[in-house]
Amino acid sequence: MRVSQGHTVAGAPERKASNEWEARMGQVDFSTLEHQGWERVAQPYHTYFGDLTTQSNPAMLDALGIGRGARFLDIASGPGYLAAAAARRGADVTGVDFSAAMVDKARRVFPELEFRIGDAEDLPFPDDSFDAVGISFGMQHFPHPERALAEAFRVLQPGGRIAFTVSATPDKAVGFAMVLKAIDEHGTTDVPLPPGPPFFRFSDWEESRRALLDAGFVQPVVREVDQTLVLRAPDTPFHAVMRGGVRIAAMLNAQTPAALASIEQAVAYDAEAYRNDAGELRIPMPCVLASALKA
Repeated sequence: MRVSQGHTVAGAPERKASNEWEARMGQVDFSTLEHQGWERVAQPYHTYFGDLTTQSNPAMLDALGIGRGARFLDIASGPGYLAAAAARRGADVTGVDFSAAMVDKARRVFPELEFRIGDAEDLPFPDDSFDAVGISFGMQHFPHPERALAEAFRVLQPGGRIAFTVSATPDKAVGFAMVLKAIDEHGTTDVPLPPGPPFFRFSDWEESRRALLDAGFVQPVVREVDQTLVLRAPDTPFHAVMRGGVRIAAMLNAQTPAALASIEQAVAYDAEAYRNDAGELRIPMPCVLASALKA
């Protein structure tokens, strides 16, 4: 997406805000941006995206063949939704996340399950420890996703399976499309964020297959799973992403105040097309589900 400055209004206070943001971002790398972000937004993520991300859990657990007694690892477990869904199928589950706030949230929501702090790129488990590994909407947040896949491969026993979900491309994930379009038209994506992997890298089915094969997995399968983001007034996808996300939220926070207000208004206008008779916004947000086998 080509982005221009659009209708941004310049002014002394706005330039000061932009300079302060640039100075702040100059002090962090991508991993720090992600870690600091998720430490702040555990509860808003639960509020805005909890119901959305759980919609793909059954499909992922089916792809993994999760049943009673399976040793299951939920990487980037967040508030623990996937781990809890696997436990309801009788699996012996462990969740791991690099955010202490997320681990604390998961322990409070699901106190009967095991969650621990850990790095997806350096997992605190021995080789061949698990029958299945799931990564629910975590791949786009890893600084080095290939390392995370290599670690998943290491801790899986032979015959074990991996699966991960990521958001579909913006032409299908309408909520993201609304926000990115509004930034494109009323702000700028040319903001001082630390460089990181492309957000929609694994939304490309062939890229997901290639990454799994390169990590040593076999028989990759990729499919799309329908999901719907449900919001109630006055919230729109702008508020969900701004309050409950990290990377796109950082892009929004880097806008001038005038541009940010215009972006918020533009998203609100576009979102109205998805409001139902009950007053809810029901916005298509499908995901890509990729799975494979450790032979």
